Amino acid sequence: MMLVEQTTVPGAALPVAEFKDHLRLGTGFADDGVQDEVLEAYLRAAVAAVEARTGKALITRSFAWTLTAWRDLARQVLPVAPVSAITGLAIVDRLGGEEVIAPARYGLERDTHRPALVAAGLNLPVIPVGGSAVIAFDAGFGAGWSAVPSDLAQAVLMLAAHLYENRGSGSGADGAVPGAVQTLLGRWRNVRLFGGGAA
Repeated sequence: MMLVEQTTVPGAALPVAEFKDHLRLGTGFADDGVQDEVLEAYLRAAVAAVEARTGKALITRSFAWTLTAWRDLARQVLPVAPVSAITGLAIVDRLGGEEVIAPARYGLERDTHRPALVAAGLNLPVIPVGGSAVIAFDAGFGAGWSAVPSDLAQAVLMLAAHLYENRGSGSGADGAVPGAVQTLLGRWRNVRLFGGGAA
């Protein structure tokens, strides 16, 4: 299985100004924007860490997921949530031939933690031996930062601040997430019972 992010989070969607306020950086100086690139980099790192821990895409973007077999013949749980739309499904044979599947043959089962591609009939299309299925979908809470739930947004700011404030010591890069951030992420974490199968 391989998940590819087809589009990235635009810089304009990141809360650089809010992050400056969170850090209590001085304002009103001629060089106010001198650290914007650095702050954006820490925000991106924090967003990536929060997304990895929760399985949620914060800002909406497009993904393509390639897999070689269905876990369940009638439905396939998607690796990222929340999913707003499935934009395409294709079956690729071992020689690279591609069959685009009509949208009438599948649908989206919306869920906060475990959205799924579901068959419109009895089964999803057959994946041939040596072949794969490519599912294209859009996932995220919305196009702008205001769409991100407040607790997740606060967790990003707190984690980005932790990384920024410990940038010289190396202690921010040891993988430890502050307890307050873990608490904020708790309700968003997906408990992976049965490996994505029926719960």
